[in-house]
Amino acid sequence: MNPIAIQIGPLAVRWYGLLLMGGVLAAAFVADREARRRGEDPEHVWNALTWTLVLGIIGARLYHVISNPADSTVNFSYYLQNPVKILYIWEGGLGIYGAIAGGLLAIFLYVRRHQLSFLRWADIGIVGLPLAQAIGRWGNFVNQELYGYPTTLPWGISIDPAHRLPQFADLPPGTRFHPTFLYESVWNLLTFGLLLLLARRFGHRLRQGDLLLAYGVLYPLGRILVETQRPDAWTMGGIPTAQLIGAVSIILCTTLLVWRHRGQAEKAGRGPVRRRA
Repeated sequence: MNPIAIQIGPLAVRWYGLLLMGGVLAAAFVADREARRRGEDPEHVWNALTWTLVLGIIGARLYHVISNPADSTVNFSYYLQNPVKILYIWEGGLGIYGAIAGGLLAIFLYVRRHQLSFLRWADIGIVGLPLAQAIGRWGNFVNQELYGYPTTLPWGISIDPAHRLPQFADLPPGTRFHPTFLYESVWNLLTFGLLLLLARRFGHRLRQGDLLLAYGVLYPLGRILVETQRPDAWTMGGIPTAQLIGAVSIILCTTLLVWRHRGQAEKAGRGPVRRRA
């Protein structure tokens, strides 16, 4: 598939960018619906969108630039020697953990300026984030990146020799690889469904910030599994860095969720209090 969707003279509109923007708009639409449901002004969603998009992309790109493995042809040293390449996001290379950090920083700055609740608006925005991720991951398919090890499974995908990792360069042209991007896209859709269910069905039992913490458990869990099919993963001590970050996020967010709801669990265990006549 041609990575360029539309070519007008020197101007090229790439599928990667279109899919990213499509995901962002889908997430914003979900946040708009969620804000209305909670009785909040949905204009804040669209007013904060530019802030979130800009800081999210900056964070995502910086995470990619500093986290590429040293044995990769495009790593941190490469970007130091070719700093202009840092701007070439259409060539791929955006790290979701950096995007999350940048996006949350944007929300924090926006709500502080408008004297709004950070946790409330983080919950509103986080519901649609995995939907955006699910859509955006297909940009990796177009760019022939984020694939796994060779496979004979029927859903394996072909990768042109020019886009193969060095360790796979000598494999036969017809070799198929695990579609790692697809695995993560499916997991993101499931995460979106679960967050939406929590927000709509169990919202009366949630505290502000619970959806943000739930995302901090659900997404990293899937990412830890997906990283087993990332031969290009940046590692620390032989362990993919994304798995380490994911494990820390799961432990921290789970601990906070349990701690925040410990009172409710105690009340449920005691049952209703009966008064003496």
